[in-house]
Amino acid sequence: MGILDSKVPSGPLADKWTRHKNEINLVNPANKRNIDIIIVGTGLAGASAAATLAELGYNVKTFCYQDSPRRAHSIAAQGGINAAKNYQGDGDSPYRLFYDTIKGGDYRSREANVYRLAEESVNIIDQCVAQGVPFAREYGGLLDNRSFGGVLVSRTFYAKGQTGQQLLLGAYAAMNRQIHRGKIKSYTRHEMLDLVLVDGKARGIIARDLVTGKLERHSAHAVVLASGGYGNVFFLSTNAMGSNVTAAWRAHRRGAFFANPCFTQIHPTCIPVSGDHQSKLTLMSESLRNDGRIWVPKNLEDAKAIREGRLKPTQIAEEDRDYYLERRYPAFGNLVPRDVASRAAKERCDAGFGVNKTGEAVYLDFSAAIARYGREKALTMGLQDPDKETVTALGEEVIAAKYGNLFQMYEKIVDENPYKTPMMIYPAVHYTMGGLWVDYNLQTTIPGCYCTGEANFSDHGANRLGASALMQGLADGYFVLPYTIGDYLSKDIRTGAIPTDSEAFDQTEAEVRERLGRFFQTTGTHSVDYYHKKLGKIMWNKCGMSRNESGLKEAMKEIAELRKDFLENVKVPGSMEGMNTELEKAGRVADFLELGELFAKDALDRNESCGGHFREEYQTPDGEALRDDKKYNYVSAWEYTGNPADARLHKETLVFENVEVKTRSYK
Repeated sequence: MGILDSKVPSGPLADKWTRHKNEINLVNPANKRNIDIIIVGTGLAGASAAATLAELGYNVKTFCYQDSPRRAHSIAAQGGINAAKNYQGDGDSPYRLFYDTIKGGDYRSREANVYRLAEESVNIIDQCVAQGVPFAREYGGLLDNRSFGGVLVSRTFYAKGQTGQQLLLGAYAAMNRQIHRGKIKSYTRHEMLDLVLVDGKARGIIARDLVTGKLERHSAHAVVLASGGYGNVFFLSTNAMGSNVTAAWRAHRRGAFFANPCFTQIHPTCIPVSGDHQSKLTLMSESLRNDGRIWVPKNLEDAKAIREGRLKPTQIAEEDRDYYLERRYPAFGNLVPRDVASRAAKERCDAGFGVNKTGEAVYLDFSAAIARYGREKALTMGLQDPDKETVTALGEEVIAAKYGNLFQMYEKIVDENPYKTPMMIYPAVHYTMGGLWVDYNLQTTIPGCYCTGEANFSDHGANRLGASALMQGLADGYFVLPYTIGDYLSKDIRTGAIPTDSEAFDQTEAEVRERLGRFFQTTGTHSVDYYHKKLGKIMWNKCGMSRNESGLKEAMKEIAELRKDFLENVKVPGSMEGMNTELEKAGRVADFLELGELFAKDALDRNESCGGHFREEYQTPDGEALRDDKKYNYVSAWEYTGNPADARLHKETLVFENVEVKTRSYK
């Protein structure tokens, strides 16, 4: 159905975006008043796009399943947002941000998109400061920066450990202004269940009012999907429990190609799993790796004693600690990229050095930072020879000012004081680099269907660097989509309103109604969560931090069997009418059960290791990812053919003209 044309402009890399903006078609203000746009999702990507498009004059409808746009999962982002403003004077530049992002993604992202992201990053900070986002500031009043993994400069702007929340409040304020002006119609507690195509173009959606249960038809001249990632296919992840793939997957079934589904990020800094009772995992911000040192005991006997409760981490002498990231990657140390840090933690725990009861945890220790900051603060206070207790108290004050809310959250969950004893962390599913394939204009293979933020595949390759998710979401929403969607909509200025009483809407709504109705025709006894947990275990064990050919083949078979059992035996109580949270979950898990199989198929097809995709058969002698650039230097874009196992592969060859493609090294 779609043609894989990336539409990357010609010319030098640094000129592509400027030239493209100068050459694409525009819509004049009078005509924008006659054009409708639907935006699904109100996180940073969706809210920023909605506010900007409405400000430009378009009529915008936004949809979110939460009770307020402010509750989008973007609020969970903690550590910061990248921008190449070089406030630290440490040599940063848009090119260096571009290079770090390309390298961090293990050379599996599109050069032109990444350079545009680096260009626009400097504008994002100015936009957010103007909105009143309370970024941290240095003593002199200038905006402060800290470092994140995979870089050698400080380019991450932050608002304590609440950066996502503060940025979303800024975007929501801009969005709320347009709601009061009547330019945005906000539909909360609504879930998109299908995409409506009219003459091959995206012209609307079928949504369900989650309070009344009513199916609704909404039309527009273009549809923007900003619905986030699909990490909850693993059941346990750092995502909000409601995060799902339905909007993107429904578009995929209508003809939008799904790109690189196996590129999923495992975050190294999460609170470890404590038991089968859990429904989600909690992220500890990567910003903690600025000051925390990661270690395990050097001796197996000490690790065993800690697991059995006979020894405490504070009793392990410094010479008996293995700071394994500093040992293996001296240039970057604890600030290696997330995929590298995650695999290193798994390797140590698999070797028997894990430190919690399950053996799947390592330490994140702040004692050295507390001592360092304490001595520094004591000197600034004129204390020339402070005792240890004073240094510790002063150091803890500094750490509390930087990370206090994160430390408080950890203590509430684990019931241990991280100022006094090291945090325990372990990798967990966090972010999805894969998503709907989009061209340079952020348009999917369905004309009129656009995709922004984490829901698309475009900027991060096989591994996202920390603090780049917020950067991409806001760049897409504030600075990219408002230009590129105008080029498409310039052809719709005479179209007029899109009617919803057409055959296309009739048929799509009937299909949605039939799909939901089937959940009440089964006679099984198993809950939706029963199947979701089973799927999650398959995904984690066979498609998680490491994969191999036999495991992936088993996963595809097991997921197909589980999906068949689900459709025949799931128990969904109640009815379609009114509020029914089990029905909501059933629809989402049904889509996860299809996505999971495509995920495994994509991982099986890619016979190499790169970024978050680690195939055990393809690694260097010292356990690093081993790419195959001759065979797999492309984006895998899958076309839906009726069954995930039979999905048709399309390839977008990646061309690198401005960076040298080489084996990543953080040593």
